[in-house]
Amino acid sequence: MRLVRANVSDCEKIWRMQIEAFADLLAKYQDYETSPGNEPKEYIHAKLLDEFTFFYFIYHEDEIAGAVRVVDRKDGDRKRIAPIFIMKKFRNRGLAQKTFEEIERIHGINHWMLDTILQEEGNCYLYEKLGYKRTGIIEHINERMDIVYYEKN
Repeated sequence: MRLVRANVSDCEKIWRMQIEAFADLLAKYQDYETSPGNEPKEYIHAKLLDEFTFFYFIYHEDEIAGAVRVVDRKDGDRKRIAPIFIMKKFRNRGLAQKTFEEIERIHGINHWMLDTILQEEGNCYLYEKLGYKRTGIIEHINERMDIVYYEKN
């Protein structure tokens, strides 16, 4: 696994991958306001232009297996991971865990935050295994889902 920094010319590719990667969750939870699977391409373009945003492609061997966005203001505020996704054919290979290890190597091991769907127990398990702790904040999105917030260090 390796990470390769994306740039604004990769907007279309990231957007298409993100729509595909989150399609099942969008259908399951119908969270059309918050899901990365329903995010307009223009939002990704704006994020790619943001000086504090670092988008990386996640490679498995020579194929793009997913992507991750890190917001790192480099000012002492918590760094944020949102979103991270692995394409369906590459899931359950440990790539997400390896991605977190590499992101921490690049951006530092301290002062992180993220959120995920409370009902997605596998995601919660992964983040907790990686040392993230629930903040106690849970945001109700709709009758199907809630967002749980995590911090690390």
